[in-house]
Amino acid sequence: MDFIEELTWRGMIHQMMPGTEEQLKKEMTTAYLGIDPTADSLHIGHLVGVMMLKHFQRSGHKPLALVGGATGMIGDPSWKSQERKLLDEETLRHNQEAIKHQLAKFLDFDSDAPNAAEMVNNYDWMKDFSFLRFIRDVGKHITVNYMMAKDSVKKRLGGENQQGMSFTEFSYQLIQGYDFLHLNQEKNCKLQLGGSDQWGNITTGTELIRRVNGGEAYALTCPLITKADGGKFGKTESGSVWLDPKRTSPYKFYQFWLNVTDADAEKYIKIFTELSREEIEELVEQQKQDPGQRPLQKRLAKEITVMVHSEADYEAAVEASQILFSNKAKEILHKIDEDTLLAVMEGVPRFEVERADIESGIKLADLLTEKATVFTSKGEMRKMVQGGGLSINKEKVTDPYMETTPEILLNNKYILVQKGKKNYYLLIVK
Repeated sequence: MDFIEELTWRGMIHQMMPGTEEQLKKEMTTAYLGIDPTADSLHIGHLVGVMMLKHFQRSGHKPLALVGGATGMIGDPSWKSQERKLLDEETLRHNQEAIKHQLAKFLDFDSDAPNAAEMVNNYDWMKDFSFLRFIRDVGKHITVNYMMAKDSVKKRLGGENQQGMSFTEFSYQLIQGYDFLHLNQEKNCKLQLGGSDQWGNITTGTELIRRVNGGEAYALTCPLITKADGGKFGKTESGSVWLDPKRTSPYKFYQFWLNVTDADAEKYIKIFTELSREEIEELVEQQKQDPGQRPLQKRLAKEITVMVHSEADYEAAVEASQILFSNKAKEILHKIDEDTLLAVMEGVPRFEVERADIESGIKLADLLTEKATVFTSKGEMRKMVQGGGLSINKEKVTDPYMETTPEILLNNKYILVQKGKKNYYLLIVK
């Protein structure tokens, strides 16, 4: 597989330094991509870079994933309007371990292949660097004029807020540049990959390598992903979409991809899956013929949920998304976990009821009119039951005065009430 050709048709190249393609055709090449370990999980904004590394390895080249233990202590100022919070070493180490576990789903770290992936941490080579040695051995090779000319620096210094930039953040591009120099010298790394916002930092590295040892070094960036409507990719009302299932449940993760627009689905399926050009073209054609079936979104959601989580998580997410209208809904409801249940029922009106009432066998009519006002009166409830319009946990109610028992509870805590075809309520037992 030709790496540049593959990234080009997938729409994953923004800028590329001259000579990059020739270098990759000449020999197996080592490239690195930096990941900022400010959290103990990647989010989907990181996935473009991770997919670049994945395609790079599939093309026969060697990927290095650099977790920035040192640079993470500073915070990359590129295109940011404010200083970042500094993290302590213990937090950074924890975050790095969690990130490596996630990256192992995308990259082969463990085989004995010559292009097996490696994880490196710039804290390992920066921690013993004295300030004096750094400014003498590294700083003297790059002029302040060169550093000031970077767009990300100019934007920050000339910004409306006029907060300026600390020396700590100004020095960031020099430290990242040294990472490239170090990896070039120690691991023969000749290419740095990153997002388009990293171009200034990356080219500082290629310049440093050229000035220090005249070595070959190249740069390639991917575009920053946006939504078709110009909105920010990867953000929902509840925040970022994370890869860690404890932060974003597999069900919510699956739903995010399932609900993207047609235009975004056509773009994202190229970037976030390994599907071939032919498979994607066929799906695009199917979408044009019958957009209501949404084959692009369904396949995109499947591929990426399986890759990030597992086949079982994908199947559970599909099942959960059918709860509200599946004929197997009752069975599914008793099977799914609490997080998924709450995610499915997001936005559904909720009532808190006492566990003592359920355990004492409160009549359903009393529960749904007095303890939780699903109905305004028992007469209204009786009519609904007579018309076959009331269900508890997707099971039709035939007797409004039936007594409740703890066996009725989902996850020992919840009761799902359906009133008519579309009105749902979630009772939370305290």
